This record gives sequence, structure tokens and C-alpha cells, in this order.
Amino acid sequence: MLRSNRVWATDITYIPVHGGFAYLCAVIDWHSRCVLAWELSNTLDAAFCVRVLKKAIQLHGVPEICNTDQGCQFTSSKFTGVLLAHGIKISMDGKGRCLDNVFVERLWRSVKYEEVYLKAYSNVLEAERILGAYFRFYNDHRPHSSHYGRTPSGVYRDQPHPQDKQSQQAA
Repeated sequence: MLRSNRVWATDITYIPVHGGFAYLCAVIDWHSRCVLAWELSNTLDAAFCVRVLKKAIQLHGVPEICNTDQGCQFTSSKFTGVLLAHGIKISMDGKGRCLDNVFVERLWRSVKYEEVYLKAYSNVLEAERILGAYFRFYNDHRPHSSHYGRTPSGVYRDQPHPQDKQSQQAA
């Protein structure tokens, strides 16, 4: 059954900034395509990916499954440890199978063509500020074709979550 918070996906892409690159990690909900958490970093270590995952869990609860590629950030014990500690099933794409993570790859295409390639960020702080505005637009105002013009956050919020059912039963 398709519903929010069943499967999340996460990935990293590069963002050009004056003098180099920053790295963007995001967690999205597969069903709604809602961006649940994101962060920019000037390094490609696992720590910022772990922070994004923990932020998504703190804000949105625990999914059943988390899908990633086989990058060293996502195969690290720091990242997989968070998943295992929360009972989240780990799903990793096969090597060279970019379509396994198609929802995040589609997000990167939207971010880059609708925002990043139209700007020249002078530094990471500026990129972070402007990308924050873009993700608010993407989640709350940008219609999504797979949801017949509804926004990702609208679809995400309209779905009953397993945590909601458990809290209703306990009351």
C-alpha cells in the first residue's frame, strides 16, 4: 500500500558555489515526494548525512524502509546504526542502477534546473538560505504531476501515518 512514511530515500548531490562545491543531502518520502530534511556541507563525510537522517526522524517519525545508494556515507556504521537502532529496514541500490533511486534523482533534477543552475552562489551560507526557500516552495507550493497537481507536503499531510493510528488506539 502506498502511503507516507512507508519508504524514505536519501542521496547526495553537489552544488556549485564560488571557488568550489558544497554537498547537499536530502531525505524524501517516496509516496509524497516531500523533502523531509536536508543539509549542505563542505565535506562529503557521513556525519552530515547522519544529521539529516536524525532530523527527518525527529520531525516525521520512523519509516519502515530507507533507500540509499551504496555510497560510503550510507554504508557507514554511523548511518546504518541509526537505521538499525530505529528498526528501519535498509534498502540499497545495486551498483550502477541509478533508476533504483529515481525519486531522489528526480528531485536533484528539479533543484538544479529550477534553482541552482539559474544562480551563482557566492558561498555556502547563501546557497543554504536560497535552497531553504526553494525547498519550502517545492514542498508547499509547487504542484507535482504524479499527484495530479497537489503539492508534496499536501499529499504527505493528508496520509494517515502508523504513529497516528497507534496514538488514537492508546487514547
